[in-house]
Amino acid sequence: MRELKDKLAKEGKLIEIERSVGSKYEVASICAEFERRGNKKPILFHAVDGKHKVIMNVLGGREILAELLGTSSSELAPLLAKIPNKGVVKIIEDSPTKEVVKEPDLSELPILTYFRGDGGAYITGGVVVAELDGVRNASIHRLMVLDDKRLAARLVPPRHLYKMHREAIERGEELKVGIAIGVDPLVLLAASTRVPPGKEFDYAAALKKEPIELFKLNNGVAIPHAEIALEGLIGAERAKEGPFLDITGTYDHIREEPVITLTKMYHRKDPIYHAILPSGREHKLLMGVPYEPLILRAVEHVARVKNVFLTEGGCCYLHAVVQIKKEREGEAKNAIIAAFAAHPSLKSVVVVDTDIDLFRSNEVEYAIATRVRWNEDAVFIPGAKGSSLDPSAENGLTTKLGIDATKELGKEERYERALL
Repeated sequence: MRELKDKLAKEGKLIEIERSVGSKYEVASICAEFERRGNKKPILFHAVDGKHKVIMNVLGGREILAELLGTSSSELAPLLAKIPNKGVVKIIEDSPTKEVVKEPDLSELPILTYFRGDGGAYITGGVVVAELDGVRNASIHRLMVLDDKRLAARLVPPRHLYKMHREAIERGEELKVGIAIGVDPLVLLAASTRVPPGKEFDYAAALKKEPIELFKLNNGVAIPHAEIALEGLIGAERAKEGPFLDITGTYDHIREEPVITLTKMYHRKDPIYHAILPSGREHKLLMGVPYEPLILRAVEHVARVKNVFLTEGGCCYLHAVVQIKKEREGEAKNAIIAAFAAHPSLKSVVVVDTDIDLFRSNEVEYAIATRVRWNEDAVFIPGAKGSSLDPSAENGLTTKLGIDATKELGKEERYERALL
């Protein structure tokens, strides 16, 4: 992350704020205002609470991620769908993260409070690494500060870390974890991606096309190089977590969640704390982009798929557009079913032809307006399990909508558009 920050600064692609700003509301307010103006550049605050460095919006747009991967923003899903979960992971002895090793004290970090309705200050950019029975998991979780040594962690069932913690508790054990804050952006992407259990760092190495180095904390958990690292245990203790503004821009409700008790803190001599603005561009990118290749690979089994896009209007998470080259009638509906199976939180899927630019909402709407017969081309799935983040869902259930907005085969001339 530090290398990317330095590179962007040299290229004039980094916003730097030198004046002192507060960690409670002010940093988040400034970042949100930049987003409202359409900014996609990372923002480096040099003096949060007068002394701390904080970086936000590191992956604030598809363009910066595409540049890191050596592709274009429109080709992210096809490229990511081809990258295997295979790469070299090396365990090494030392790390710049261990320049300072001390007893944990969260009050020494510029952990942000984002909005007035939040349950407290939250770590939002931390990669939580756990190991159980020789299998390692890396994932991102929101972590609410309870006191100087404890965090409430939102563990979502039935994901891997949730299962690992449950297994450890059933054995009467505590789950050892490490939390890495300020990691390589492609490690951040890998930790946000649904890969086979234990393959997050292998996938990160494949994304980078070079080995990923991990080093061991005192508790034996191996984590990637980071600006700051926290070591701890997740036991049986639970605490109220929330409210928290999530990806939809609405508040997720309060739950009883597991508590991480910290045992050690590590950081570089001049650490840069990475924070992700809830419901901001970086949050949405990390939530949404990893699902696009999953949907693409699923649709490949039933249609000649060209691209997938999770739309900004759908919070980059709930609405998808799937582009196919239709060869037989019925393929679009199969593509709808495959997309819903690949990403169960999806609420709406629109399937379009290759002449429609799926990244332009007016193009997608045009396809719906001119190519859809509602009685034949709309698929409703009532009572389906949806996203817990959708405020319209009742008891986790919603009605899903699929739209076949493709041209009828054999009658393509009816849909031919004159070039303006």
